[in-house]
Amino acid sequence: MPAPIIRTLLVIVAAAMLLLAIFYLRGRRLSWLEYGAWGLLALCLPYLGPFLVILSRPGEPRPARTTARL
Repeated sequence: MPAPIIRTLLVIVAAAMLLLAIFYLRGRRLSWLEYGAWGLLALCLPYLGPFLVILSRPGEPRPARTTARL
């Protein structure tokens, strides 16, 4: 495979992993500062950061939303 294609795939995988970490953090109760710090960790360590964010389980889980049935 040519080098530009491999670089492009690496960037796409890194972006997908960052999005995975961000979506995981959305489901946790964190302050803006904590959310930003964990997001920076996931961004600065592109391939290891998202795994560290998810495995460390920062904050408390958000309560499940219930829908009222009429």
